[in-house]
Amino acid sequence: MTTTSAPAPAQAPTQSDARRRELRRVAFATVIGTTIEWYDFFLYASAAGLVFQVLFFAPAGPEFATILSFATIGVSFLFRPLGAFLAGHFGDRIGRKAMLVVTLVLMGAATTLIGVLPTYEQVGILAPVLLVLLRILQGLSTGGEWGGAVLMAVEHAPDGKRGRYGAFPQIGVPIGLLLASGVLALMTGVISPGDAFLEWGWRIPFLLSFVLIIVGMIVRRSVDESPVFTEIAARKEQTKTPIKQLFKRHWLLVVLAALTFAGNNAAGYMTTGGYIQNYATTPIADGGHVGMERTPVLLAVAASAVVWLIVTWIAGSVSDRIGRRNTYIIGWIAFLATVFLLFPLVNTGNVWLLFAGLALFTIGNGFTYGQQAAYFTELFPASIRYSGVSITYALGAILGGAFAPMISAALVQATGTATSVAFYIAGIMIVAFVATLLLKDRTGIPLGPDHEAEQSASAIYGVK
Repeated sequence: MTTTSAPAPAQAPTQSDARRRELRRVAFATVIGTTIEWYDFFLYASAAGLVFQVLFFAPAGPEFATILSFATIGVSFLFRPLGAFLAGHFGDRIGRKAMLVVTLVLMGAATTLIGVLPTYEQVGILAPVLLVLLRILQGLSTGGEWGGAVLMAVEHAPDGKRGRYGAFPQIGVPIGLLLASGVLALMTGVISPGDAFLEWGWRIPFLLSFVLIIVGMIVRRSVDESPVFTEIAARKEQTKTPIKQLFKRHWLLVVLAALTFAGNNAAGYMTTGGYIQNYATTPIADGGHVGMERTPVLLAVAASAVVWLIVTWIAGSVSDRIGRRNTYIIGWIAFLATVFLLFPLVNTGNVWLLFAGLALFTIGNGFTYGQQAAYFTELFPASIRYSGVSITYALGAILGGAFAPMISAALVQATGTATSVAFYIAGIMIVAFVATLLLKDRTGIPLGPDHEAEQSASAIYGVK
């Protein structure tokens, strides 16, 4: 007689299984949300370099219209600190998760509305005014979004893996650039080539933001609040005036950390700010230097975003092994070694050499960006961390990338050569390099509220 044994009872999910699932949800949510946020932001920057000077600023003349178009990119940066102040205050008071949803909705609404704006030809001066107002809303959103995303990722991360998990919201940035450039390339090369892109094709990528934002909201609402903030809230230890405390005790840290980001941001906005796209595609008959077709340039930028993504991910993981500061130093050296190669390669007019220049440039970009989430998180005390991270990021963006495309366009017009742009970017990188050397490496410092005293100790060499 054959007997059959009863099937073994299914094992109940362990606490470690639940922990792994939550980490995957957090990683996915930060990548998706940051990707959507930066898709919107880079979409605007690319459109500013490709079409906005014609549609919204044409009466200013070709050269000045380009400068005005890039200036609207910079205007949004001026409002990032306000977004950072607001999101930082409420993020340290009511939590990281709520602010992530608010900033995502604000960015998506502004981007979608840009897609239905009338042009200067249709309503005159009202068109650029409305464009700038919506760009300001994008700036407010961006100022608050990044800090919340990185804190959710890093404060959830296991010890020893903060750089790796902090790289998730960071890789959302090149994915956003890849998505924005890819959709624009699809519109210019397949769906609405030539004049159709100027007439209506440029609007479609902006309108797609409405769909993406719904997806992002669903994903972000599915994750738990940061464990660090949950512990702070349970103890009722939220700081009533986090921004006041930040500048009272850590103002020099904010300035130096902002300068480290300024170097990365100024260099990164050569591509993400739309400058390379404009420089490479402006027809020679209109005062351009290269005169390439839009679609190949956009595809080269999209391909370089893939390289940027990979290097950013590697940098985050590497920083867990060699420290955030050492990873930055590698990045600055890589940047300074390639900054003077970029424009000679672009000037060839060969799309493969254009891609090669951008790909080389992204090595420094990734190694000064992948570890930044963990680096900034470890610099500030838990009770004021959202404010510290967000405001530092926003100030660094103003000092570095806000007007980099506009300044670059003005330099080329004044000097007749893009070499002047390379010297400008290299100068900012050197300042950032020095700022990096002045800051201590706090890789692995405990992040919870029990260690507030250790976190509040000076992170600056020579300062007690």
